[in-house]
Amino acid sequence: MSTATAAVARPGQVLADLLPASRTKDIALVLGGAALTGIAAQIAVPVPGSPVPVTGQTFAALLVGTALGARRGFLALAVYALAGMAGMPWFAEGGSGFSMPSFGYVVGLLLASAAVGALARRGDDRSVWRTARAFLIGEALVYAVGVPYLALSTGMSLTAAIAAGLTPFLIGDVLKAALAMGALPAAWKLAGK
Repeated sequence: MSTATAAVARPGQVLADLLPASRTKDIALVLGGAALTGIAAQIAVPVPGSPVPVTGQTFAALLVGTALGARRGFLALAVYALAGMAGMPWFAEGGSGFSMPSFGYVVGLLLASAAVGALARRGDDRSVWRTARAFLIGEALVYAVGVPYLALSTGMSLTAAIAAGLTPFLIGDVLKAALAMGALPAAWKLAGK
């Protein structure tokens, strides 16, 4: 086994750990993760009957958490959330602030990025099925915060919030998990070469 492969296979690593360690690298990764999430949030498709659009935001946030690990992933999403709350128009559809009905999903992204980052440290980003499981857990956390927030902020019943803020997104979530199932284990294989 080569030295590079041994380093890649070491337990407790995430993809970002394969880069030389430095505080500058960590800051750049956190800021880059926040920017990637903000850019991906601009890929938005309105959903009829829902104040929540389909975006690339969740996929980006889960990739950031998985690639950077729990701490850096959480910090990246915290920068994203704080900048958006301060008025930077990089939430879905160029939104900002915390009074919008979809803000609960942004809070859920913080938790999800940390969770998938922790799972990645356990190796859950190195095989197809474990990657899918990690992404589905992350998406469930986003909904666990986002749907109740949607209900409270709009006055919808929980049933109506589920119909408007969860059900229309399930097929897309399966597709996001499928993309991750291919991309992350492939990244590890490439890193090992």
